[in-house]
Amino acid sequence: MSVNTGAVGKRNFGPLYSAPMAVWFTVFFIAPLIIIIIYSFLKKGLYGGVIMEFSLTAYRSLGNPSLIIIIVRTIVTSMLATLITIFIALPCGYFMAKSKHQTLLLLLIIIPFWTNFLIRVFAWMNILGNNGFLNELLIRLGLIGENIHFLYNQKVVILVLVYMYLPYAILPLYATIDKFDFSLLEAARDLGATKPQSMLKVLLPNIRSGMYTAVLFTFIPIFGAYAVPLLVGGKDSYMLGNVIADQLTKSRNWPLASAISLVLTLVTTAGVLLIMGLQKRDAARLQGARVQEAGLPAALSAAGGGNL
Repeated sequence: MSVNTGAVGKRNFGPLYSAPMAVWFTVFFIAPLIIIIIYSFLKKGLYGGVIMEFSLTAYRSLGNPSLIIIIVRTIVTSMLATLITIFIALPCGYFMAKSKHQTLLLLLIIIPFWTNFLIRVFAWMNILGNNGFLNELLIRLGLIGENIHFLYNQKVVILVLVYMYLPYAILPLYATIDKFDFSLLEAARDLGATKPQSMLKVLLPNIRSGMYTAVLFTFIPIFGAYAVPLLVGGKDSYMLGNVIADQLTKSRNWPLASAISLVLTLVTTAGVLLIMGLQKRDAARLQGARVQEAGLPAALSAAGGGNL
């Protein structure tokens, strides 16, 4: 009787391979999150830190009118910046997918990632500053007589945020559109649809997964933005990321900073779960359509055979 030594000696090394990632995830994500949750339910220390006493003071402070204004401003700014980013990224991704120079265009999209984030913000400050490039250009062209204050308002915060996170929206949209069967658009046009109708009713429904990913990649980092509102927005454009930093470094109110951070975490987690649910629903709907399409010829054939 022969013994299959290969089957006996075969071992499952999956847990061993995944152990480093599990340790990394636990140490740098789960453990800090647990600390934040615990700190949010403690009292503020007199000179910073926390007092090991249970308290809901930090969560009561979330109802402060000034903080509510910042929360609303953060949500509105994040939604507007995300919508503008997707609106710009869609034609860019479409053009890239149809272009013969995809490698070059991809390189142009990726190039900003080679530059430090803060350097790009300071570049915008030099462009939009009172003595910056844009003001100097408008003055030399005779379009304005004195410098315009472009910086330190909510509009410029949205502008710079859109610029910063536009590549994060273009790349997933391009990857999805590149897989799209463009003959479907031609078929829709042959059936009487106009070009805008074919885009809205054929292209967009088939690239929703890429749109979901683009929204996820832009809204979440914008929602927690810190450097852009601080540098180009000023005090009247503060967002929740700036409040957390101030509570940690200036007010030394660690429980309130932890409570705000936990709210941010819950909102972003809810967003991720929502996008995953939408993607799963679309995948199930697409699978059902494919099954139905595959079964249609067989049904027609059976019906034809019965008639014969």
